[in-house]
Amino acid sequence: MKISDLAPAPGAKKKRKRLGRGPGSGHGKTAAKGHKGQAARSGGTKPPWFEGGQQPLTRRVPKRGFTNIFRTEYSIVSLGRLDQFDAETVITPQVLREARVIKRSRQLIKVLSDGTLTKPLVISAHKFSQKAVEKIEAAGGRAEVLS
Repeated sequence: MKISDLAPAPGAKKKRKRLGRGPGSGHGKTAAKGHKGQAARSGGTKPPWFEGGQQPLTRRVPKRGFTNIFRTEYSIVSLGRLDQFDAETVITPQVLREARVIKRSRQLIKVLSDGTLTKPLVISAHKFSQKAVEKIEAAGGRAEVLS
């Protein structure tokens, strides 16, 4: 067998329908579009949201709210996830990235008090909840705010 002998299995490839190429093709003249009307014209399909001329839903329903483009988004880390580290460990965003606690290292991090902390840890993050700071200090650790 040679590379030149390779070919698709019989019946695997189907010839495309050539519309408007004479009467011999079976799809000549009107090209299987019928006679006149919107469906026979180019671009003659209505969009899926078209409602027959009545006021569309997107224009009937009032708009509400807005998106604040200046919003700062934080990666949330709970104290329960930080309990996996050894005691006296200094936890920085880079350490969290390497441990796969957060996805990207350049994200802002906020530590929340969800879960329990049993070891004294030094945690560096951009924001802390008040309860998280209380739990960290109760465990003998320290919360450092990054700027």
